[in-house]
Amino acid sequence: MPSNASKNRLTYYENIPTNIFKDATVASKHVGQEIANLIRDNNAVGQATVLGFATGSTPKQVYEELIRLHQEEGLSFEHVITFNLDEYYPMQPNSLQSYVRFMHEHLFNHIDIPDDQIHIPDGTIDEEEINEYCSSYEQKIQDAGGIDIQLLGIGRTGHIGFNEPGSRPDSRTRLITLDRITRKDAASDFFGEEHVPRRAITMGVGTILDADRIIMMAWGEGKAPVIQDAVEGSVRESIPATYLQEHDNAQVILDEAASEHLTRRKTPWLLTTCNWDDHLIHKGVVWLCQETQKPVLKLTDEDYNEHGMGDLLTQFGPAYDINLKVFNELQHTITGWPGGKPNAEDINRPERAEPYPKRVIVFSPHPDDDVISMGGTLIRLVEHNHEVHVAYQTSGNIAVFDDDVIRFVDFVSDYNKIFDIEQEEAEKMLSNVKQFINEKEPAEVDIDEIKKIKGLIRRGEAKAAARYCGLPEEHLHFLDMPFYETGRVKKKPLSQADVDIIVDLLRKVKPNQVYAAGDLSDPHGTHRVCLKAILSALDICKNDDWIGDCYVWLYRGAWQEWDINEIEMAVPLSPQELAKKRRAIFKHQSQKDRPLFPGPDEREFWQRAEQRNRKTALLYDKLGFAEYEAIEGFVRYKKLDKR
Repeated sequence: MPSNASKNRLTYYENIPTNIFKDATVASKHVGQEIANLIRDNNAVGQATVLGFATGSTPKQVYEELIRLHQEEGLSFEHVITFNLDEYYPMQPNSLQSYVRFMHEHLFNHIDIPDDQIHIPDGTIDEEEINEYCSSYEQKIQDAGGIDIQLLGIGRTGHIGFNEPGSRPDSRTRLITLDRITRKDAASDFFGEEHVPRRAITMGVGTILDADRIIMMAWGEGKAPVIQDAVEGSVRESIPATYLQEHDNAQVILDEAASEHLTRRKTPWLLTTCNWDDHLIHKGVVWLCQETQKPVLKLTDEDYNEHGMGDLLTQFGPAYDINLKVFNELQHTITGWPGGKPNAEDINRPERAEPYPKRVIVFSPHPDDDVISMGGTLIRLVEHNHEVHVAYQTSGNIAVFDDDVIRFVDFVSDYNKIFDIEQEEAEKMLSNVKQFINEKEPAEVDIDEIKKIKGLIRRGEAKAAARYCGLPEEHLHFLDMPFYETGRVKKKPLSQADVDIIVDLLRKVKPNQVYAAGDLSDPHGTHRVCLKAILSALDICKNDDWIGDCYVWLYRGAWQEWDINEIEMAVPLSPQELAKKRRAIFKHQSQKDRPLFPGPDEREFWQRAEQRNRKTALLYDKLGFAEYEAIEGFVRYKKLDKR
């Protein structure tokens, strides 16, 4: 744990050295390069390198970088010995969720490491032999000379490896019972929480702390709260990651989103003199309003001084001037005309008055994200006579229950019988579908026919919701991007074929507005991949004649909302409009009541969106603005402006 003397003012509250990178890709390359440098140094003197590896989405890009270094720069793993943190128990090595399979698919199959130098806990060992097996795993680590670099992710409970809250700092490799939150977070990988193993074999906290170097990584807004606990909180059993504070050579690597709750990112004015740009001024004033429970225009000089914001007052004060500036700028984000108000002065509006009507593409990663996250705005755009297109980027087929498939199969079969339609091949196929489902193992990948039926179920629901919103069917585009179509939670890497599909649609419509999901806390990563595809496509189109007149707006809603200081367009909804949005969401019947992949939030998607929209409106109200029933917030993607 660093001493106060060794800290600078900005990191004063941080008890583990922490590096923040722009995004997970840059951070992962940094970690990959550090590992590669150690391997090269050890290879040069004929010494083995012992690495502790983790699984899950967090280290994937690190492994991609190591593969690249091996294939393009000749990095050799012949003298590398690896030990993985954990494995579910029981678990067959060839199962879809096996960490043995994960490591081979994401790293070992692509490098020159000998098989006998790979060590992953065995999820097939007889239970009476587990204690002896775990002791031998510890001994193998010692025989290898100890772990040089241990990679870690962090779970929502603060667990490292599968060391759940309550784990002791001297614990060793052992069989443990998984926390309910951990099992819930893993539910999507197993197609239901009921299929997630209740136990796992994991390295102990003491085993992890024995490593010479520890690197804990975290990406995304969803990890920000637990990262703040782990880095700035006290050492305690309830957050096992805090034990890293007692290691002499541990480091936390974050992207900007995962660092948002750290004091230096959330309230840097409490630590040091700030460079007060407009973004930080908005952030500071909104925070001050929440701390003092006052609206913007009632803040005083004393409020600023007493809450560590005296230098803002010195540079831009008095309070009246700052308050008025921020109030006006926040006021200008509120508009009932998301497509721009025709024949109106638009200098202070978030959207241009012209052209009118606009051509609009709403990109929806899954078939229901459009109405969940911006249903009210979508309906408003249609009512204002803009040419609105919705592009459903993926089929969403893995998120349909098998029972729904049987229900639709029975409908088709009964329909054929009632209307005396002879379709022998169809009946045979439908019979095969029902037989497969009846004999299906948990988490088994569906056959192609079932994947297509599930995709059609989602497509039909999307059409119903779009019709309810007033969209013509010819403006609905089902892109079925190839990266998604694996039948598994694990997807293929984004390919040029995926991007080309987006490019073709953009060039066909030539939109004046694009709406895309900026909801990067989606735990399954589909939103992140879909946004990357859109931005890559826009980059390809950068010299097209229409691109200079295109605004890109990012929405959120299913997993998280924008902070109010980030919102650049706030679209208020009346009680009637909010009810209409809810009814549009209800058209997605397969996702109603209990979606297959709910993530860590147990509320239904309509409840999450509605409560977040109401909360945003309440925050505006408390800041001193008009009282609305609900507000949908958007942030503008501005990199297009630099072309």
